[in-house]
Amino acid sequence: MQRFTDARNDDTPDELWMVEHEPVFTLGQAGKPEHVLRAGDIPVVHVDRGGQVTYHGPGQLVAYPLLDLRRLKLGVRDYVHRIEQAVIDTLGEWNIAARRRDGAPGVYVDARKIAALGIRVRRGCSFHGLAFNVAMDLEPFARINPCGYAGLQVTSMLESSGDSAVSRVDVVKPRLIDHLAAQLGLRLQKAPPPALLEPQVA
Repeated sequence: MQRFTDARNDDTPDELWMVEHEPVFTLGQAGKPEHVLRAGDIPVVHVDRGGQVTYHGPGQLVAYPLLDLRRLKLGVRDYVHRIEQAVIDTLGEWNIAARRRDGAPGVYVDARKIAALGIRVRRGCSFHGLAFNVAMDLEPFARINPCGYAGLQVTSMLESSGDSAVSRVDVVKPRLIDHLAAQLGLRLQKAPPPALLEPQVA
């Protein structure tokens, strides 16, 4: 993401990367290590997004919109609002009522967080993004103060709906992509996966 963002110019097409991560805790730029209560066997990685600590793992959809916000005429607040709305609209397709909370970016079902945001904007271009709990093991969230809030409860689509269809990320993924595209004004065109960084040889 950093390499793509640093290398892009005014003509570079926007990209939307969709991934599932292996188990990892990520700590944002302002993240406080004391919010990691007991990492155990899960690695903790410092990253250059906003926000505090969160967990990523299988069964969670992570969306990285790599966008030129100036070209899309989006301010940061509007951008965050539109990402949240895409998640709310996706959840609505499974009859899961979700909402925002003032002063706490993300999406919530009742009082439980179902999607976390951590973004970075450089030269008007966004990277990092959204972590959306579809059907994942939620236990690791008990090892941290999610997003820096002690006692914050988290949930997933599967837990919130009881619908076995959402145990498959590939069922939810295209709907989230469509809602992100609609909210952000993107025209979708499938591209090959980005090339991974080559390992450095000393």
